Amino acid sequence: MALKNIVIMPGDGIGKKVLPEAIRVLDAVGFKPNYIHADIGWEYWCTEGDPLPQRTLDLLEEHRIGLFGAITSKPKDQAAKELKLELQNKGYVYYSPIVGLRQHFNLDLCIRPCRSFKGNPLNFVRRAGNDVIEPDIDVVIFRQNTEGLYSGVEWTNPPDNVRSALETHKKMAAFKNTSSEDLAISCRIFSRKACHRIVFEAFKFAQKFGYKNVTICEKPNVIRETSGMLRNEALKISHDFPEIQLWHTNIDAQMMWLNKNPEDYGVIVSGNMFGDIVSDAFAGLVGGLGFANSANIGETCAVFEPTHGSAPKYENLDPQIVNPIAMILSACLMLEYLDETEKAKRIRHAIGAVIAEQNVRTYDMLRLVGGPDVISKGAATTQEMTDVIITKL
Repeated sequence: MALKNIVIMPGDGIGKKVLPEAIRVLDAVGFKPNYIHADIGWEYWCTEGDPLPQRTLDLLEEHRIGLFGAITSKPKDQAAKELKLELQNKGYVYYSPIVGLRQHFNLDLCIRPCRSFKGNPLNFVRRAGNDVIEPDIDVVIFRQNTEGLYSGVEWTNPPDNVRSALETHKKMAAFKNTSSEDLAISCRIFSRKACHRIVFEAFKFAQKFGYKNVTICEKPNVIRETSGMLRNEALKISHDFPEIQLWHTNIDAQMMWLNKNPEDYGVIVSGNMFGDIVSDAFAGLVGGLGFANSANIGETCAVFEPTHGSAPKYENLDPQIVNPIAMILSACLMLEYLDETEKAKRIRHAIGAVIAEQNVRTYDMLRLVGGPDVISKGAATTQEMTDVIITKL
C-alpha cells in the first residue's frame, strides 16, 4: 500500500499542543503516514490578512485529507485591529478558516460522536430515590455543515435590491418603518440536495453501526420552510430503512429531553446552527470539550478536528495541562474514514481502560480550574495522559 499523505494543521493555541499528542498515539498504534504541515490560523491573519492561505488549500486539494488542531477567532472589529499596520484599512475581512475549509471543499457532513466512557467523573448521572444512575450514552450527531445560518449570506444595512426582494414577503411588513441602517439580516438557506445527502448518510450510518433510531432535530413548527424541507426528506428516505425508527424533536424540547433520557437517542440530524447546539449539549453529558471530537466529510475531501477552541491562555504553560483526548478521538475518526477500523477500536479501548482505572486524570476530569497549579493538585499533564494511553495500547 502506498504511503498515505496527511495534511496536518495545528493552528492556534492548544491546537499546537494536542495535535502532536494525537500523532504520537497514531504512531504507537502502527499508523505511520507521511505528515505534511500546512499554515492556518491567527498568525497568518495578522501577518498576511488571510487565516487560510491559498498554499494550504492547494495542499488539501492535492492530498484530500487533513487533521486539524484549533483556531482563534475574534469579532470583526477586533480582528481588524490586530492586522499588521501595512495591512490595516486595506479591505481585509476576517473569516473563520475552518468554516472556509468546509465551504471550499463542500465538507457538508459534520459527524460528532458523543459517547460516554465508564468511570469518567464528568459523565451525566441522574438520581432515582437513593440510587445514582449513570446511563450509557452513545449518540452521534450529523450536522449539516455548509448551509443554514452559517452559509455567510448576511448584511448589516442591506442594499436596496436585497431589501426590495425581502419586502415581497408579507412578514417583512413588521420592519417597514425600520431603516436599512438599523437592520442586520442573516439568511437560513437549505437546499434539497444537502438535506437529502445528510439524512441518507445518517440512515446508512445507523444501519452500519446498529443504531435503532434517527432523530430529526429542528423547529418545523416555526421555521416551516427550512426545517420542513429537512423533515420531509427524512420522511421519504426512512421508507428505505424500515428497521430504523424515524423520530422528530424540536431543538428547544430536545435540550430538555437530553437531560432526561439521553441513552434513548442514536443518530441525530440537524441543520448547521441547531446541529452545533445539540452536539455541544450532548458533549456536555459525556465529559465536555475535552472529549468532543468531529469529522468534516465531503465527497472528495475530509478534515478531522476536536471541537474545542484554541484556549490561548494555556498555550505557553510548561508543563502542558490540556486534555488531549478530543484530539486523539478525532484521529480515530480519521482512521475509520481510511478503513483502519481496528486501529481506531484499539485506541478507543485504550482510552476507555485509562478512564476506567481512574488513576490518571487531566485537570478538567478533576473539576479544577485550569492553571499552572493544577499539577500540584494531582492533575496529569497533557503528555502524561498520552503516555498512559500509549501504554495501554
